[in-house]
Amino acid sequence: MAGFRIGRGRGNNRTPQQQPQQAPPPPHGQQYGQYGGQYAGPYAGDRTAPSYPPQQQWQQHQQPHGEPEYFGDPYAQAHPQQPQPGGYAAGDPYADNPGHTRAFSVGDDPYGDGATYRAGAAPAAPAGPRLHWKELLSGIVLRPGPTFLQMRDHPVWGPALTVTFLYGLLAIFGFDETRKEAISAPFATALVSVLITGVVFVIGGLILGAVTHTLARQLGGDGSWQPTVGLSMLIMSLTDAPRLVFALFLGGENSLVQVVGWVTWLAAGALFTSMVSKSHDLPWPKALGASAIQLIALLSIIKLGTI
Repeated sequence: MAGFRIGRGRGNNRTPQQQPQQAPPPPHGQQYGQYGGQYAGPYAGDRTAPSYPPQQQWQQHQQPHGEPEYFGDPYAQAHPQQPQPGGYAAGDPYADNPGHTRAFSVGDDPYGDGATYRAGAAPAAPAGPRLHWKELLSGIVLRPGPTFLQMRDHPVWGPALTVTFLYGLLAIFGFDETRKEAISAPFATALVSVLITGVVFVIGGLILGAVTHTLARQLGGDGSWQPTVGLSMLIMSLTDAPRLVFALFLGGENSLVQVVGWVTWLAAGALFTSMVSKSHDLPWPKALGASAIQLIALLSIIKLGTI
């Protein structure tokens, strides 16, 4: 007992500087220095600091245990990887797994090539081949919707100018007074009058078609002016052809001619609305509003003959 006490007391006489420093056991996975010594970290010269390395360096040698990693990939420095177009590295163990997120750059569409549906945008019309003039004229009467949709990007100057000019040559005979003057006048004078009337109808059709196109663009349309003007001239001429045929034999003041004139005017309104709607991607109320001035002008000048 005496020797034990002496030994214990002898050991207690040492100063704190003489007592050997016992380093705490290193954490799991810690590496030692070159000669088996303690880890030479940033706190190696300071005895008051802990002898184990910082927590961040220790985490680099840990293996993942299935927990989500919110502070970066622990293998990012050891195994640098090239990012893919989707915004994540190839072979990323955390990509698309439950509890993990994927980073995308600003403006990157992770679900497609950007050709998605956009609300409020009208679908692009299928571009079709140019129709022959015979198919164009018959299509306006028999199948107006598909015809206008197919010809919305094709100018129709040839058929439009020809049909409108021919319609103007005969329009002078659709009114009682002008028909009597043309019949009683000399042939040269009547011929000049007929030719002038044809040119005036062509110019009037161009002006009215341009007005319709301008109004359609103001209402939000996106069609081209050449197909719009050309198709409007064809609608104006073709829809009034039945009334003109009856007027050549019965006169413009006949009741049947008046009824046919009103019916064809309503048909012209429907065709104008369909044409502007297909050519400019507009709903039918706006398409009808864009055609209103041309319809009123046709009713006043041609159908009723009041101007």
